[in-house]
Amino acid sequence: MPGDGPAHGQLGRGAVIAAVAAVTAPLLLLTVLRLWPALDLRWDNQPAHFWIVLAASAVATALGYTVTVAARRRRDARLMVISLAFISGAGFLGLHALATPGVLMGPNAGFELATPVGLVVGSVFVAFSAVEFRPETAQRIMARSTVLLRALVTAIVAWGVVSVAELPPLDEPLTDDSLLGWQLGLSGIGVLGYGAGSIGYLRLYRRRPTRFVFSVAVAFALLAVTMIVIAFAASWRISWWEWHVLMLVAFGLIGVVARQQWHEERFSDLYLEQTLAGTTEASILFADLQGFTSYSEAARPEQVQGMLRTYFSRLVPLMGELGGEVHQLIGDAMMVVFNKQGDQPDHAMLAARAALAFQEEAAALADANPEWPRFRVGVNSGEVVAGVVGDHGHRKHDVIGDTVNLAARLEASAPVGEVVIGEGTRSQLPDDAHVEELHGLAVKGKTEPVTAFLLRDLP
Repeated sequence: MPGDGPAHGQLGRGAVIAAVAAVTAPLLLLTVLRLWPALDLRWDNQPAHFWIVLAASAVATALGYTVTVAARRRRDARLMVISLAFISGAGFLGLHALATPGVLMGPNAGFELATPVGLVVGSVFVAFSAVEFRPETAQRIMARSTVLLRALVTAIVAWGVVSVAELPPLDEPLTDDSLLGWQLGLSGIGVLGYGAGSIGYLRLYRRRPTRFVFSVAVAFALLAVTMIVIAFAASWRISWWEWHVLMLVAFGLIGVVARQQWHEERFSDLYLEQTLAGTTEASILFADLQGFTSYSEAARPEQVQGMLRTYFSRLVPLMGELGGEVHQLIGDAMMVVFNKQGDQPDHAMLAARAALAFQEEAAALADANPEWPRFRVGVNSGEVVAGVVGDHGHRKHDVIGDTVNLAARLEASAPVGEVVIGEGTRSQLPDDAHVEELHGLAVKGKTEPVTAFLLRDLP
């Protein structure tokens, strides 16, 4: 829980006790109110209901958006499925807010049921997200992520349209008995889904004892409790307000703890194992300006800045257009990764074409500015470890391995304006690729000369 225990590492006993109390207290309150109905006081406050539900929807919307962005950036299937749970909650909660009497529209069967329906759909995604997907399953999920997202949004919109038009089966206001029947059925499914998800994230917490994972498990347990309270609450009474507040607290807990994480990899504690640290085949492109130091000494700082801005404002987008991920810019150097997510089987060809295009574009810019230094480029292909490095103070998704190191050494050995590729890259190019072998190339850090090639052209 926020504020209890360290940000990283096993949480203390106090945090665990507080979490257990947070989950059990609402159930105790519900029990007391059911045993002594006179205590379950009525409070008719439509604006309060509207704003509580709308706030919960807003928090779920923010979570859904940020987790979706992270999932697509890292191609992590678990995050993608979690984002669908948040989007489901956000959409249906928004519909429920519209059903607040006297605010925007009157009572409506579809809008009254929107919250339990949305939470139940979300519970299915939550339970599914707690599974440790195999790499091939994760790839299939990410390949269909856009379809899944569109289908979910379509379902939310369709529910809203049917509700507003009062079409069957949502064409009549719900009686108390009918509403109770719906709530009992939906609550049973929701409790199972969120309960399974909470247990799954507690198991993940045993492997990754971080506050974020623990807080996610607690939040989903709170949503399971919310489903129980929904089933037995009396409208507009304390028990009814209880589940509204619980819902907001659950989403808010995840939002608050996520905000405390290092921004570059905010959701990395939830990554699948292969995203957190997985081995993959990749191609690495390094580019660096020859003579940058001499130019910087002779030129004014604003000239140096203008030169770099001109180069990178064109070369960075170019690498993205050609399939590369610009991993980092360090001064006058650029590192580009191909197949970091394992979805580019032709990564060596992509990297080689990108390297030639890089030098062609850079040369055109340099020809218009003869005093500017020019680039050297090196490319190497092979096995790398792609995963998160660093701790919560600074976390980064990096690529590590000898393949990366050799790519940097090849770049340092490249003639100005040329592209040097390693043997790993050459072996994956067509036989008729125009290359010139560099016999016995000595590079820093290698005890033996390496086989490398000047890349001239590709078919």
